Amino acid sequence: MHVYVKKAVAGLAAAALMLLPAAPAFADGGHSQTATPIKHLVIIFQENVSFDHYFATYPNAQPNADQSVFFSHAKSGTPTVNGLTGPLLTNNPNANNTGNGANAINPFRLDRSQASTCDQGHNYGPEQLAFDGGLMDLFPASTGAGEGPFCAAAFAYGKDKGLVMGYFDGNTVTAMWNYAQHFAINDNSYGTNFGPSTPGVLNLVAGNTFPVTPSAPHAKVVPNNAGPGTLVGDLDPTGDICSAGTTVQSSAPNIGDLLNAAGVSWGSFMGGFDLTITNPNGTTLCKRSSPASPANGGPTADYIAHHSFFNYFASTSNSMHTRPASASEIGNAGPANHQYDINDFYVALKTGNLPSVSFLKAIAALYDDSDGWYDHQMSPIINPSAVNTGVVNDSDQLNGPGVCGHGTPLAGIEGRCGYGPASHFW
Repeated sequence: MHVYVKKAVAGLAAAALMLLPAAPAFADGGHSQTATPIKHLVIIFQENVSFDHYFATYPNAQPNADQSVFFSHAKSGTPTVNGLTGPLLTNNPNANNTGNGANAINPFRLDRSQASTCDQGHNYGPEQLAFDGGLMDLFPASTGAGEGPFCAAAFAYGKDKGLVMGYFDGNTVTAMWNYAQHFAINDNSYGTNFGPSTPGVLNLVAGNTFPVTPSAPHAKVVPNNAGPGTLVGDLDPTGDICSAGTTVQSSAPNIGDLLNAAGVSWGSFMGGFDLTITNPNGTTLCKRSSPASPANGGPTADYIAHHSFFNYFASTSNSMHTRPASASEIGNAGPANHQYDINDFYVALKTGNLPSVSFLKAIAALYDDSDGWYDHQMSPIINPSAVNTGVVNDSDQLNGPGVCGHGTPLAGIEGRCGYGPASHFW
């Protein structure tokens, strides 16, 4: 999961601190006072999407195969984006690179009927390999995961690992295009560094994937796999009752710590976090599950421990998923320690008790980073790294084995090569 926010903690903290009371201030029905008219900051977190995967041809969309049109036309004066045009669509470097073998194809549009797709490869090293030193031409060979048995059974794409070159438009991701039309879109925004979900959530809330300490030595903690080191892969948070295998804990400060110190109410709302609920299919506790897309093989767990923003930090963890004592606790100090289920967000909203800052993550069946999907734009490498663990997934690869960029890593921290892949951010 990538987080496409630069300087995450500093930026979010600055925005959040704008919510602090000040005099003179704007009043909101006598219930709250803030230094600006903005009373609430809500961060909605989605992952596994590159910019081109959603906005390749924005603002121009095609009718679907069934002739249905959900996004009819762009508003007058809509600017173009850094998407796929001209040769990038018809004579793409990935189609011309023999290193992609039979999967060397041009980008292609996925129809609304093909919205169910399998995850592509999105580990730290393979994403760098896909960039191929900045040529951006080895995506099928490096991050293309193929259609898989479920995906192939659901839709006969006929693309195999070339599926990674697929993109949607506004007749499939209609809501996202409408957000861009009516609000804003941040083009040329990049992940803090390469890698999958857990580095992404740590970057979102702490702006750092260092220092972490594993429960046992692990190759995903580099360059010292016994820690403290940098996390470059998915490992569950230490202490979480739903965690399994080797776990990690971060000792970095996070945005929750800063909000607590500033007296700003806040909450993290994770799909599946409430273990007292039993789903209609009879699942409960850490095994609560919901129907997933056909491409990914049926039901998937609602709560994914390695997505759990704040459970990686001792100061903000709710390792036992303790429920808030009451609705009035939501956003404030209490047994839940600011960690709630996604359903609690709606409770807080309905009762007029919405925290000043809210982090939202839907159940895993709804959104699983760039996910390795193709994007044509090379990111600037502002933080080089030179890690070679002997395992491609966990090693730098951009400019050769064990090399990503050139020079000295910022603060001497290895394993944070970036910026990473491009995505959208509102």
